[in-house]
Amino acid sequence: MTRTQPPPESVTMPWQPGDEVLYRFRRLDGSLGSVTPARVLSDDGAQLICWIPDGTRVRATRLADGRHQREAPLSERFRIPRIPVLSSWHGHSNLRLVDEHAWSSVWWFFNADGTFRHWYVNLELPMGRGADYVDRVDGVLDVVVEPDLTWCWKDEDEAEEAVAAGLFSVAQMGRLRAEGERMIALAEQGAFPFDGSWCDFTPGAGWPAPVLPADLAEGLPAV
Repeated sequence: MTRTQPPPESVTMPWQPGDEVLYRFRRLDGSLGSVTPARVLSDDGAQLICWIPDGTRVRATRLADGRHQREAPLSERFRIPRIPVLSSWHGHSNLRLVDEHAWSSVWWFFNADGTFRHWYVNLELPMGRGADYVDRVDGVLDVVVEPDLTWCWKDEDEAEEAVAAGLFSVAQMGRLRAEGERMIALAEQGAFPFDGSWCDFTPGAGWPAPVLPADLAEGLPAV
C-alpha cells in the first residue's frame, strides 16, 4: 500500500507580495516531479495566492520514452517511469489559491486577452512548505467549474488507473474525491473562492515572469 510521507515542518513566516516561490509536485515516494515558479500576491503563512503568467519556464515531466503522458494508452500512463524536462507554462495565465491544509488548490485560468476563463480545482495531497516552496502531490482527479458555476469532474478514468497502478490507496483517492465534493458544494453556493473574487485580476505593469532556478533546469532536455 502506498503511504503518505509526513510533511516537513511548515514555515509559518508568510511570504510578501512580489516574492517568488516554487510550486512543487512531489510523488508519494518523495521523488520530485514538476516544479513551477510563481509570484506571490498574498500569503498569511497558511493560505497562499500566487500568479503564473503564460510563458513561465517550468520543470515538467514526460514518460521515459519521450511521450507526453496523455499520448500513452491509459493502461500505461502510470506504469512507465517519468523523466524531467524543461518546458514552459503555456496557453493560459494562471492564479492559484493554495491552502496549507486543504486537499485541493483552486486555479483561476485567464484567456490571452486577460479575461477570466474558468476555475480548476486541482485535487492534491498537502505536503507542507519550506523557505521558498510549497510541496503537493497531484491527486490526478480534478473538477472544472465554469463562470456560470456549472461543474464537471475531470480525469476520473485516470484516477481509477492511478489507484490500480499503486500510486494511491483507495482511501487516499476517497479523500481526494470527498474534497472535490466539498469544493463542488461551495461552487453550487457561489461561495468563496467561486464568488467572483480575483476574476478581474490583472498583473502589475512590467512584472517579470517568475524564474525557475538554474539548478532545476540544468541539463534538462527542452520540449
